[in-house]
Amino acid sequence: MEALSLNEVEQGRYLGPRGPIGLMNRVYKYILPEVRESLRSWREDAQRIPDLELRKQALASIETKQFHCEGGGIYAAGNLSMRHILIPLIVAYQTISDYLDNLCDRSTSLDPADFRLLHQSMLDAVTPGAELSNYYALRSEQDDGGYLHRLVRKCQEMTALLPGYAAAAAEIRDLAVLYTDLQVYKHIRHDLREDALKEWWGKEGHRAPHLYWNEFAAATGSTLGIFMLFLAACNPKLSLTTSASIRAAYFPHLCGLHIMLDYLIDQDEDRAGGDLNFCNYYEDTDTMLNRIASIVEWARRDVRSLPETSMHRMVIEGLLALYLSDPKVSEQREVRSVSKRLMRRSPLTRLFFFANSRWIRKRMY
Repeated sequence: MEALSLNEVEQGRYLGPRGPIGLMNRVYKYILPEVRESLRSWREDAQRIPDLELRKQALASIETKQFHCEGGGIYAAGNLSMRHILIPLIVAYQTISDYLDNLCDRSTSLDPADFRLLHQSMLDAVTPGAELSNYYALRSEQDDGGYLHRLVRKCQEMTALLPGYAAAAAEIRDLAVLYTDLQVYKHIRHDLREDALKEWWGKEGHRAPHLYWNEFAAATGSTLGIFMLFLAACNPKLSLTTSASIRAAYFPHLCGLHIMLDYLIDQDEDRAGGDLNFCNYYEDTDTMLNRIASIVEWARRDVRSLPETSMHRMVIEGLLALYLSDPKVSEQREVRSVSKRLMRRSPLTRLFFFANSRWIRKRMY
């Protein structure tokens, strides 16, 4: 572990890494190995799921979306002394998210009530002491051998250990509710989902009136704001005011950037699978590029108000590097063009993360 003084640890501050090299040192030395060990345990658990379809989707979510947990694990680098709580918590919560996304994307159901009940698990997971339900009650596949319940309980156990969690809980739940709403509306019948999302935006869009409906929806689909609040809750002196400031600094712009980049590189894949993609709702490529570039600048502006500003700036540059270094970019001419333009005049920080993202992928596959 990096040398942390006893006084620093006792204060419970999230002690951010000192620059990109310091961050990546923590990532290689602690975060990646411990995230992968946690995922290995959940993979073994998923292999024992009795229902064939549930087992298939659980395993696929871990195999194909491992980098989601690895990316989320960056927040444990903000306080290494608490990573024994943060890494299991972030991995379990992101694994629930990825598993349910697979269940809904490749669903045997198109029932919005089914999707909402499934995602109630994500609300229960961030509510210590909440009673668990049969989240599969409205679908034919039922027997996961307790897999989803164990994921939820792990989250509950870990959040209960965060000393400042009471101050962060309301903001975390607010983001989780928005995430749940999105997952319900985006997975219903194809001919209904766009109208449902726009109707929902009509009710919630006042939170960010400058964003288009697809951009607002994208922002609600990120778990990064929740992970940042987990990190902040390591501080026993965390206040309600600070929690609200952190949420405002992450949602909607940093969260929106995260998901818009994800959709940007997945356009071909989503088109083939008939999945909704929020990048497809711009009138042309130039408009899409200009809007994403604006979201980048808004996100940079927002994080200036946070303590440890440099870490959040590194998150922004790291997101750009992570997604724009994905092999899928080179396979899509339009996306490749947008990527080059977004990377143009890149700060050295982003280029550093770009190189590291490629190295990590080589080590994964």
